[in-house]
Amino acid sequence: MSVAGVGEFGLIDRVTARLSYGSTVLLGPGDDAAVVAAPDARVAASTDVLVEGRHFRRDWSSARDVGHRAAAANLADIVAMGAQPTALLVALCMPPELETGWAEELADGLAAEAAKVGASVVGGDMAASPTLTIAVTALGDLGGRPPVTRSGARPGDVLALAGRIGYAAAGLTVLSRGFRTPRLLVEACRRPEVPYLAGPHAARLGATAMIDVSDGLLADLGHVAKASGVAVDVRRDAFEVPRQMRDAAQALGVDPYTWLLAGGDDHALAATFPAAVALPPDWQPIGRVTEGSGITVDGRPYDGPTGWDHFR
Repeated sequence: MSVAGVGEFGLIDRVTARLSYGSTVLLGPGDDAAVVAAPDARVAASTDVLVEGRHFRRDWSSARDVGHRAAAANLADIVAMGAQPTALLVALCMPPELETGWAEELADGLAAEAAKVGASVVGGDMAASPTLTIAVTALGDLGGRPPVTRSGARPGDVLALAGRIGYAAAGLTVLSRGFRTPRLLVEACRRPEVPYLAGPHAARLGATAMIDVSDGLLADLGHVAKASGVAVDVRRDAFEVPRQMRDAAQALGVDPYTWLLAGGDDHALAATFPAAVALPPDWQPIGRVTEGSGITVDGRPYDGPTGWDHFR
């Protein structure tokens, strides 16, 4: 059955019937707005958009995959501020001929990813559109701590990474060349594995700056360097190229470090810490912060690609 067949409100009923709500949700869907508890009296908020043909393809990813990815992209921004995600709002614009089952499975993926961090899908909007588009807004609770911004890095800080990078970019290259393996890389492109716990943990440890690596490690670290007025140096030897990535790179004629240093969509977290902080196992040192400006790799300027820009 198509979306046009059940109508807007019929689809809303089908989708909301599949959702469950955490303890922070005081009032869920059904009114003009949801009500979400904000114990900290401050709310971290972020929004992101996925457009079919630009961010995902239905022949590459299931609706559930797209839901996981749409939620993860926003939840990662919240934990990158050191906050705990609480709620998602989702706007879905879709062709009337879209099958209702696709929209329902999308909702399942969104809800399942949110549940990983105790958050809930609490509302949103639907509209007809020739292009399938999912816009998600995430809310989070800072837990009484100041937000960890991009502007706090200081010379002498250690640069560290939580999560994996390069996997999603490698998977995208594999899919773009018409292949479906290695499965590890393809699945990483479909559904990122975000280190959700590492963000609030970094805030508690005293991280001076933090960012969600969504567009490429070097590009996103460039935002930290600019906002903080510092230079950031990355060590190539800090990254181990996994076997599947190495084999795929060799088969496709790609330098795997292009994926590692410039690939996005894994939603790892990069943060800077005072040198005196003992980093836990989930944070891997990958470089340092120095006086100056810009990004270097192994102490030298990097002339390769640094990341994704939607308008270039």
